Amino acid sequence: MNKEKETPEERRERMRQEELKQPSSSVHGSGLQDLVGGIGWKGTFIIIIVIIAAFIIYQVFF
Repeated sequence: MNKEKETPEERRERMRQEELKQPSSSVHGSGLQDLVGGIGWKGTFIIIIVIIAAFIIYQVFF
């Protein structure tokens, strides 16, 4: 289909599909899911332990 003759709905859908093809797309986010997926369960466990330890240390000294 010609890009000149496509409807606004078709244009939005085409643009959405093109955006989904890009791995760095903001639709998928780059938050906690990407962090946890990238480091695995052992890394996630270590981060949780560090956060808990930091919280305990903060409560004891402050």
